[in-house]
Amino acid sequence: MVTDIEGDTYGEDESKGGMWALEQKIDQPMDEEAGRLKNMYREKKFSTILLLRLAFQSLGVVYGDLGTSPLYVFYNTFPKQIDDTEDIVGALSLIIYSLTLIPLIKYVFIVCRANDNGQGGTFALYSLLCRHAKVNTIPNQHKTDEELTTYSRNTIHEKSFAAKTKRWLEGHTFKKNALLLLVLVGTCNAIGDGILTPAISVLSASGGIKIDHPEMSDDVVILVSVVILLGLFSLQHYGVDKVAWLFAPIVLLWFLFIGAIGIFNIIKYDSGVLRAFSPVHIFHYFKRRGKNGWISLGGIMLSITGTEALFADLAHFPLSAIQLAFTVVVFPCLLLAYCGQAAYLMYNKQHVHDAFYASIPDGVYWPMFVIATLAAIVASQATISATFSIIKQANALGCFPRVKVIHTSSKFLGQIYIPDINWILMVLCIIVTAGFKEQSQIGNAYGTAVVIVMLATTFLMILIMLLVWRCHWILVFIFAALSLIIECTYFSAVLFKVNQGGWVPLVIASVCLFIMYIWHYGTVKRYEFEMHSKISMAWILGLGPSLGLVRVPGIGLVYTELASGVPHIFSHFITNLPAIHSVVVFVCVKYLPVYTVPEDERFLVKRIGPKNFHMFRCVARYGYKDLHRKDDEFEKKLFDNLFTFVRLESMMEGGSDSDEYSLYGQQTQGSRDFLLRDNTNNNNNNNNNNTFSSVVDLTVSSCDSIVPANVINSGMSSGQVSSHTEIDEMEFLTNCKDTGVVHIMGNTIVRARRDSPFYKKLSIDYVYAFLRKMCREHSVIFNVPHESLLNVGQVFYV
Repeated sequence: MVTDIEGDTYGEDESKGGMWALEQKIDQPMDEEAGRLKNMYREKKFSTILLLRLAFQSLGVVYGDLGTSPLYVFYNTFPKQIDDTEDIVGALSLIIYSLTLIPLIKYVFIVCRANDNGQGGTFALYSLLCRHAKVNTIPNQHKTDEELTTYSRNTIHEKSFAAKTKRWLEGHTFKKNALLLLVLVGTCNAIGDGILTPAISVLSASGGIKIDHPEMSDDVVILVSVVILLGLFSLQHYGVDKVAWLFAPIVLLWFLFIGAIGIFNIIKYDSGVLRAFSPVHIFHYFKRRGKNGWISLGGIMLSITGTEALFADLAHFPLSAIQLAFTVVVFPCLLLAYCGQAAYLMYNKQHVHDAFYASIPDGVYWPMFVIATLAAIVASQATISATFSIIKQANALGCFPRVKVIHTSSKFLGQIYIPDINWILMVLCIIVTAGFKEQSQIGNAYGTAVVIVMLATTFLMILIMLLVWRCHWILVFIFAALSLIIECTYFSAVLFKVNQGGWVPLVIASVCLFIMYIWHYGTVKRYEFEMHSKISMAWILGLGPSLGLVRVPGIGLVYTELASGVPHIFSHFITNLPAIHSVVVFVCVKYLPVYTVPEDERFLVKRIGPKNFHMFRCVARYGYKDLHRKDDEFEKKLFDNLFTFVRLESMMEGGSDSDEYSLYGQQTQGSRDFLLRDNTNNNNNNNNNNTFSSVVDLTVSSCDSIVPANVINSGMSSGQVSSHTEIDEMEFLTNCKDTGVVHIMGNTIVRARRDSPFYKKLSIDYVYAFLRKMCREHSVIFNVPHESLLNVGQVFYV
């Protein structure tokens, strides 16, 4: 049955009189469900042996991208030729201090401490801010969420500088949107890294073939790179867990080899390059090269690529293990590798285009070529996996269309595979590799993406230091000044190379940002529509125990984005089909700004109205790392928690809400009509900005038949209290569940008004509508059988 009907927009009553008091009594917050002690994240103590083992394992996951930078740094720093050997020393000095200031000091010892219960990355910083200030653009926060074990936040004193920062952030919607936009910009450029890292790493490693065969065409190198990339992306569906045990030994061999070769070249060619540890050579470098020296910073920037991946992959290992691996293995080996290449170039500056492979001794050339290729694959794998994780987190925050997510490991929650994104990345990566053909242009693009992500992290860290850490403003100023001076300098340099490949990440990031922002805008408008059009609980009470309808056997699960109140789709449903199931459960699935919600804290259950209404609310809460399993676990856990709630409620003496509701109902029975009329008048006076029409598409399971209320097995007739029946509520719920479960879902369609500007019509009517059509339906995510699905469609205009 498909019916076109006009919908009335029900607004929230703002008065504080009897109506407001009734609302609070009927639909109270679920405070009693979340009274658990907070367990803030603390770095665990590890034995020395275990710490060494974890540090070894972190090499293969965290440092693959940063470790492969020696393949292409000097080539991108001097893309044409080296005019003066002193320029090599100046460039080496810039590399040394870039590695020291950014990866070592800023990230390993400062930024990595700003983790969200061990989770790193841009979204982890944003989730921390969302917990300490009300900056989430989707206002679905509730005070019960703050009692979660993983929520962990600090108390802010009203007169502190942190409180002033909090009020400043919360003061205007523009600031919240600007903060979200900053996070999305960093995220979109991080996705660009997932395209550019495999391209430049694999192409640089494959270029070693030409050293032994100079006459070989560049097309052969590109073909080899494309074949490797095809194999890399084709194997993603097997998951990292199957081959992860190989990563750490490969990367450790890589670091040891490049460190040893660096020592060999320093001794053999020119140990005088070690004078680059003096920063005075940086001054002489810029004085000598002028503008060309400034532009060359785009190549120097590549020496610290992979630093953001270091922070994003923090969740896999304890911070102490990552710090140990970097300071003992990664940092010294990288310095030795760059010093060795510089020493070689002092006497062979004409080999700058292939400095890495040309500096390798003949006896270990081919083993080193194999290790370099494997290390490039490991680095690419790390960024691809990080991109999958970023997409999942963006999806959880309502900033990306719902996509199919496959969990590839039963041991590690973070190891996921997204087929659609994988193939898009593969196509774009191959296009970049085959289209540019040269490392220098890909390097220009890569540097642009990296520095933008770093700038976004710096701005977020400033807020973290003020609001979360509550550092003194002098410390915040020192951190901000040093970080912004260095990163803005690099950013100004990469701007010179926008027309030489730097435009690629800007285009990729712009497309991703457009998609994510449009999707988030539509998501927010849909939520606001749900909020403003929700139905008053007084209206439900006014219908009586049978809701003024025929009660049919079974359980109806009504899905909504609201954690309180009755969704508008419920009124549409009973208007078009004047019958409802014997038990009604309003199910709200929402994501919180935490990395995970423990299983025993995931579901909140409460009763709505008197017991004889048989109406419940269930809120299922997830973190941005949590996944929905594609089986019947969700429905099973929902009913387990519902039955547990009913059992506990019946065991509590005087703890049931039914006595209060029954007493209140008897005392206010005569006033219900007045309350209902008052609500109706409020509805008629409601703002007409959210006008909409509705279409109801009903697909009901064949096992459900509409029968009069007086023949329901439970024996409950209209107006009869369930406590008078011979069957207790647990058995009643079990019988209804066995009869059949119907999933009632809303299908809200967003449209731009006729008088909207062209760009808004384009964004909403075409882009957002296309994304809605292509994304996964909620019914698929929760594995709802088609025969048990009932869709209620609504159209509203923004």
